[in-house]
Amino acid sequence: MFDVIIVGGGAAGFYAAIHIAEQAPHLKVAIFERGKTVLSKVKVSGGGRCNVTHGEFDPKELTTNYPRGEKELLGPFYSHAPMDVMAFFEERGVPLKIEEDGRVFPQSDSSQSIIDCFESEAERLGVKVLRNSSVKHFTKQDDGWQVTTMNKHYQTKKLVLATGSNSKIWNQLEALGHTIVPPVPSLFTFNVKDTRIQGIQGISSEVSVEVPPKRIFTNDKSDLKLKSAIKEEPVLYSEGPILITHWGFSGPAILKLSAWGANLLHDYNYVFRVNVNWTPDYTTGSMEGYLKKVKEVESKKTVSRTQATKLPRRLWSKLVEAAGIHADEKWADITKEKLSQLAKQLTVCSFRVEGKSTFKEEFVTAGGVDLKEINFKTFESKLHPNLYFAGEIINVDAITGGFNFQNAWTGAYLVAKAIAS
Repeated sequence: MFDVIIVGGGAAGFYAAIHIAEQAPHLKVAIFERGKTVLSKVKVSGGGRCNVTHGEFDPKELTTNYPRGEKELLGPFYSHAPMDVMAFFEERGVPLKIEEDGRVFPQSDSSQSIIDCFESEAERLGVKVLRNSSVKHFTKQDDGWQVTTMNKHYQTKKLVLATGSNSKIWNQLEALGHTIVPPVPSLFTFNVKDTRIQGIQGISSEVSVEVPPKRIFTNDKSDLKLKSAIKEEPVLYSEGPILITHWGFSGPAILKLSAWGANLLHDYNYVFRVNVNWTPDYTTGSMEGYLKKVKEVESKKTVSRTQATKLPRRLWSKLVEAAGIHADEKWADITKEKLSQLAKQLTVCSFRVEGKSTFKEEFVTAGGVDLKEINFKTFESKLHPNLYFAGEIINVDAITGGFNFQNAWTGAYLVAKAIAS
C-alpha cells in the first residue's frame, strides 16, 4: 500500500516524487518505471548535456513557445517558472548556466548531474523506485486506485501518470472516459533531395521559411481545391537559423515550423513544399532592385564569385547556378530574366519535402489527454478525483530549447503541491 504511486520514472515523475516527499514526509511515495533504467530521456536530451529549461522569466512570453497549451499554461507558469526550476537544482548542488540563446544547462555540461541529483534526492527522501515494473492496468476503487504490474497488485490513494507518449496508458484513459487527442510527431527535420543543397551540408544561415497552401484532390478526384482557404499568406511561417544537412533541412527555423505545423504536416503525409527566403530582409521585388545596383557596380566581376549577400559563398554559388547563370558569367552579361530568377532563388527558394526525420534523440509528440479535461491549478483529472497528470502525457508540446522540460517541471510541481496539501 502506497499513499502515492507515480507511473513513469522520467523527469516529471521524479520531480513530482521529490516535491511530494519534501512537502509531506509522512506520505509513502513510489515511482513505477517499466524499464531497467530511469530518466533515460533526461540522459540524451540536449545532446547529452540536458537542456533543463529556458531563461525566459516572463510567463506570458514563455507560453508563446507552446503550439499546444499556450493558454492553459499561463497560470501554472506564474506558480512555478524557470527561475523556480533553476533554484531547485542550484539548492541541491547542481549549478546551472544560461547560454546566449537562452537555453539553460548544468555547468558540468552533463545530463548525469541532473540524474545524480534526482536519484540521490529520491533516496534521501525515502521515495521507493520500482524498476522493471510495467503497469498493465489501473482500476478505480472507492478509496483510490489499484495499480497492477505483471504479477502484483498495489493500492494507492493518489495516482500520478507521468508516462509521456505511452499509447497503452492512453488507451486505458480512454476506457475511463478521457478524450485522447491522437498523437502526431512534433519537432522533426525535413527530408529534401535537391541539387541546390547537395554537397554543402553543415552550412547555417538566418532565414525565414514558409509552407504555402497545398492543393489537394477531393475524394472524387474531380475538384482541385486548397487545403485551407485561398490566401496570400502562408499556412505556416517561421524565422531563425536553418541548417543544411546531408538529408535536408534542420535548425531552429525548421523545428519551430514542425512544432506549429505538427497536425497539418501530418495531414499532408509529410509531402509538401517549403519556401526559404535566404535574405529575409528582402522581398523578391526589393532583391531585384538591389541586384540591379550590384550589376552596375560590379559589372566586370563574375557573378558566382561576387559576395553580393551575407550568404556563405558555397550557398551563393549554388543559388546562382540554379538561376541559370554560368560559373564564368559576368554581371554585365546577366539578362533581366536571369536577374529575376536569382532574386527568386534568394527570396522564395522552393523545395519539395518528402518525409521527416526525428530531431536527434528528442522525440516529441503533439497529442495526449485533452486539455479541457484537466484542472490546471492542480493538474488533476476533472473526470476522476485523485488522478493526476504530469509531462507529455497531456496534449502540450513545445519548440526546442528546454520548454518541454519546463512543462514537465511545472505540472509535476503543481501535482505535488495539490497532493501534499
